[in-house]
Amino acid sequence: MSIPLDDATGLPSRALPDRLLRTTNGNFVFSERIASSLLINELLIDATNAEWAVVIVDDDQRSAELLSSRLNILSILGIKHLLLVIYTPHLSTSPESAYDAITLELSRAIKPLEFKSAQALRLPDDPKTPGNVALPSSGLLTWIESINLPSMVDEKTVFIIHQSPQTSAGSQQCSGYLASGTLKIGDEIRVTRSGCKAIVTGLIGPQGDVFEANKNTSLALTLDADIKIEADDVISLAQNPLESTDQFQATLVWTDKEPGLIGRSYEVQLANQVCNISITNLKHRINLDTLAHEAKTTIEYGDVVVCTLATTDSLATASYEDNKALGTFILKEHLTQRPLALGMLKHSLRRADNVHAQALTVTAQERSTLNGHKGKVIWFTGLSGSGKSTLANALEVALHRLGHHTYLLDGDNIRQGLNKDLGFTDADRVENIRRISEVAKLMLDAGLIVMTAFISPFAQERKMARELIGENNFIEVFVSTSLEICEARDVKGLYKKARAGQLPNLTGVGSAYEAPVAANIEIDTAEDSVDAGIEKILSQLLSTSRR
Repeated sequence: MSIPLDDATGLPSRALPDRLLRTTNGNFVFSERIASSLLINELLIDATNAEWAVVIVDDDQRSAELLSSRLNILSILGIKHLLLVIYTPHLSTSPESAYDAITLELSRAIKPLEFKSAQALRLPDDPKTPGNVALPSSGLLTWIESINLPSMVDEKTVFIIHQSPQTSAGSQQCSGYLASGTLKIGDEIRVTRSGCKAIVTGLIGPQGDVFEANKNTSLALTLDADIKIEADDVISLAQNPLESTDQFQATLVWTDKEPGLIGRSYEVQLANQVCNISITNLKHRINLDTLAHEAKTTIEYGDVVVCTLATTDSLATASYEDNKALGTFILKEHLTQRPLALGMLKHSLRRADNVHAQALTVTAQERSTLNGHKGKVIWFTGLSGSGKSTLANALEVALHRLGHHTYLLDGDNIRQGLNKDLGFTDADRVENIRRISEVAKLMLDAGLIVMTAFISPFAQERKMARELIGENNFIEVFVSTSLEICEARDVKGLYKKARAGQLPNLTGVGSAYEAPVAANIEIDTAEDSVDAGIEKILSQLLSTSRR
């Protein structure tokens, strides 16, 4: 599914002019999806543009029966205010009990949900256009504006920076979008990431200079001081600051056919902020019909799940309930930038505030100096039986003879200890590589030359490892020996078991291997001898590892 984004807010945008109503009672999005399907991913896009949900139902028995599951979806989407419009074209033939049945079902359905307000009103059939309320009309708009609805809670001021600021004579001007709240001349603002503060001395809106601006407005701010502001910063009022976090709990709506995996690195876009993110814990799947919590280990297309996530950078955030601008995000696939999921942030995790990096006296550079060489990670990838462990072991022997400090992390050995709890599903393979990447990074920090010999079948996890360890510290060696040669060798008897159906997830047979397209070094052990392969690696390694 394609997820278009609004250029100003970075939020999903689908609200077409003929479906978006801006009224004195707030913004409404009319969506026929409630009546036609359970495409919750598309409903979420509508929900990010609206403050209320208007559900139009017919006065027949089927509408009453379907109402409960539809309200469940709206509740999951964070809708807090509900207006149920009961359309009564059958009133002349259906008794008052039809209306009563739907209102009774509404009362029953909303009890376990989190709507702050809900009311049911009858909309008589328009004699001029009988049977037509599918699209909003001027009459319906007037009717909605006449309804006495609860006032919306004031939102925090959220100003999303779009361009790097310009400085001049002690002042600063930055352009962006006021996503929520208000901003006026004289306000003291705070940059969420740096904590820097300044006073607003000028505001320029689409029509020119203004004294005060309301939400959903593009603005240029003039500040009285030259403070640190980046193009991906978020600004708030100083007296009502935003929080920032790198761990939070959220509801995800998975929109991609490829499953979502715990531990896999994705890209997150939250307003104007972009960084890497991973799912750290999958708490449960939500059954859309019953709201029951169901155990899951992977996320499938159309699933709605509650999970915890961790980002590589600290982000300015808010709960989706409090502020949709900073509570809505999108997960993307790194390599293709394909949108994978829409997210609604529930709350940040307290653990993010309780764990702090400890400053250490001895640095990685000092450890490397003591060793006499730089640390490095040599990442061997290839099919089972391709020769990864043989090459890695021979490389360590050669480096040891040269007096270099090394360590070899071998797949089979690691699975006997650190990764003993992991199997061979896609999710377990992702977690296997995530753990090894973190261990290799620690050993690199110790100044060692680290060799990792793992199948590491997925391009996304190898990319994650390279980014975590650092481009200049990472050498990927693709052991490209063909499946036919590997299967003919079958040193461990794994291919024989796989062909007999006893090993369903063996890479190359029952599970995919995504070959590198731009490895630093490629070695085919069917053509290159071990010595020739080691020579290739040493030639590149020694030219970059000397101090």
